[in-house]
Amino acid sequence: MSTTQSERLRELLEPLVTSQGLDLEEIAVDSVGRKRVLRVVVDSDTGADLDRIADVSRALSAKLDETDAMGEGEYTLEVGTPGAERLLTEHRHYVRATGRLVKFQLTEGGELVARILTVDGDGVDVEVPGVKGRKPTARRLAFGDIARARVQVEFNRKDDTSHKKEEEA
Repeated sequence: MSTTQSERLRELLEPLVTSQGLDLEEIAVDSVGRKRVLRVVVDSDTGADLDRIADVSRALSAKLDETDAMGEGEYTLEVGTPGAERLLTEHRHYVRATGRLVKFQLTEGGELVARILTVDGDGVDVEVPGVKGRKPTARRLAFGDIARARVQVEFNRKDDTSHKKEEEA
């Protein structure tokens, strides 16, 4: 049996989120003054648009209203996605980050910023950008060698020409 409120909430809400075709990534209950905020983070391999977020939010709200999972006090439900600079903690997170630039903190110390090319059960194949005119290099990282990984925001990806092709058409 679950011992914490977050675990109990996960057991209650995860089947509902899964039935909506989404993964329950995170649940957090925070106090903001006298009120509590229940933050639920959801995602899927294809992402979660605003309509899907609204649908799952309504379903979660109804489920919470019919139970006493949040107790008697007032609370606010916030449902969202992980955000641009998500922390990669599950295998599916790495798969979803394929093609993205990621900052890896390695278990042996040091950092590496590289683009995820492929992901399998043992680790990731990455491309380390070239420095000062050098060509990028390929590297293999086993999951055991990764202490922490976080997606990086890219505003001007130099090799992304898809927007130029659309503009020319």
